[in-house]
Amino acid sequence: MSSASTSTLPSVPGTDPTRCILDSFRISIAKRIAEALPSLTVEQVYNGVDYGKKGEDFTVALPRFRLPGKVDEHASKVVSSFQPDEWVQSVKHDKAFLHFQVNTASLFRQVLTQVSTLTHSTTSGKPEYGENKSGEGKKIIIEYSSPNIAKSFHVGHLRSTIIGAFLANLYKACGWEVISMNYLGDWGTQFGMIAVGFEKYGSQEALEKDAIKHLFDVYVQVNKDAAENPEVKVEAAKWFKRMEDGDEEALKNWRVWRALSIKKYTDEYARLNVHFDVYTGESAVGREWQDKALERLDQMGLISDVEGAKLVDLEKWKLQKAVLRKKDGTSIYLTRDIGGAIERYEKYKFDKMIYVVSAQQDLHLAQFFKILKLMEFPWADKLEHVNYGLVQGMSTRKGTVVFLDQIIKEAASVMHEQMQKNEEKYKAVEDPEGTSLEIGITGVKIQDMAAKRINNYAFSWDRMKSFEGDTGPYLQYAHVRLASIARKNPHLLPLPSPSSIKVELLADSPHARDIVFLLGSYPDVVKTALKTHEPSGVVTFAFRLAHVISSAWDVMVVKGEEDVEVARARLWVYENARDVLGAAMRLLSIRPLERM
Repeated sequence: MSSASTSTLPSVPGTDPTRCILDSFRISIAKRIAEALPSLTVEQVYNGVDYGKKGEDFTVALPRFRLPGKVDEHASKVVSSFQPDEWVQSVKHDKAFLHFQVNTASLFRQVLTQVSTLTHSTTSGKPEYGENKSGEGKKIIIEYSSPNIAKSFHVGHLRSTIIGAFLANLYKACGWEVISMNYLGDWGTQFGMIAVGFEKYGSQEALEKDAIKHLFDVYVQVNKDAAENPEVKVEAAKWFKRMEDGDEEALKNWRVWRALSIKKYTDEYARLNVHFDVYTGESAVGREWQDKALERLDQMGLISDVEGAKLVDLEKWKLQKAVLRKKDGTSIYLTRDIGGAIERYEKYKFDKMIYVVSAQQDLHLAQFFKILKLMEFPWADKLEHVNYGLVQGMSTRKGTVVFLDQIIKEAASVMHEQMQKNEEKYKAVEDPEGTSLEIGITGVKIQDMAAKRINNYAFSWDRMKSFEGDTGPYLQYAHVRLASIARKNPHLLPLPSPSSIKVELLADSPHARDIVFLLGSYPDVVKTALKTHEPSGVVTFAFRLAHVISSAWDVMVVKGEEDVEVARARLWVYENARDVLGAAMRLLSIRPLERM
């Protein structure tokens, strides 16, 4: 892209035309309005240039600038001084709004060249279209998933995993250094129970085969015993006390259980395309800061003693009373969260730390953040809770889903059955097991991320496996179809360099224009997601793109188009669309398929 074209435009803070070419089009609009209405700066106007509705590219609502005088008069000043140029081709006045259409030839050339260059010719060698550098030099810890060892991995953990993996990808795409952290429930009285149960029901063989399931089974059995015999709980409490006091003998088995469980989890997360940089857990939080926290709060007169338990009173902030230590002196998870946050700051010096935890824990996180603020840690306001609603009805067709691997297996088998219904297509798939697994996982993830995360939703296996409507399989199908175009048109390959492709031949195709405009908007979709922490915006974008492509298929044909230059230009649009759809899917932690 020649610098001459963007060099005539002023620079506006927070924009980067080298990463989002639509910034240039918007700056050009802002510059005209600021020139026609000199009391406004380019920057003020830029912030008011929005995407248009119903066939308009960009719209500016004049009343937002609160200028003295009549809106109509301001509008006519802009309209009468308007000259089309390489960025903007027309303006029209509509009540309080000004609608701008950008120069189509320039839009095609600039957007497609940028997508192509930032996907295939980056210095990193990785696709970077949609990414930005807004977080450069900053570090974030994102804590998500966080299942309890030896308890079931329920759907809440699955939601946390899916949303957390998206946020980790998102912050990386915006230039942050990201530490993905899994804070395991690997401590607490249940381990005393398991230790007591393991002596009676444990099997080394079953443990090595599937540690998570075996420890769960032991836990269930020993709980049955405890219901009949209260002594079991007393025994378990003693055992956990030994663990808290650092008794090597009591910790030996626990260490093995923890290591085997993490190994199993790592494999299962890999199938979900999720990766953690750090596995930590409640057990890793030192006693020192837990004690210091109690001490400091006590000095501030915020601690009360109720029957030997320590409480902190947060009533005046409408956050109730929080228990910090049990009567028997063992820690509880609020104290461990406080100690853990302090230790993390000391170790990582993060600029931000996000906890991806369900909305049921809103009070707990609010209490925990408040206590750190009361303790006057300057970084306490760098913590953020990203919450989400509940999922109803996610159980296997035979009953209940308890473990992550059951959810994964079920998703794969539901999809596998679906694929086998089309015998001919099924035979053509090279790796049906792997493919059905990917499509199944895509179905689960898209169903989870399609609506705002705070919403509760009812999970449906039927909807998950459908290729109709806005589902995961439909997105994979859209990507596969785009990937197949080049395979079906080898005579057009390799495509010439971007500057030699005659995109101007598509200038009067509304389908091509819709696709290209959407491709240009993808960097904004990423920026907005960073503000809202909502994967749903990216999902919506991916479906909009899939829909405009789908409506172009029969009109914007490549195979059978006799004019080779037109065919090449169309193919280039589809190839860029595939790259951007793939980028959006990867941002959502989905692996885009090439064939299915």
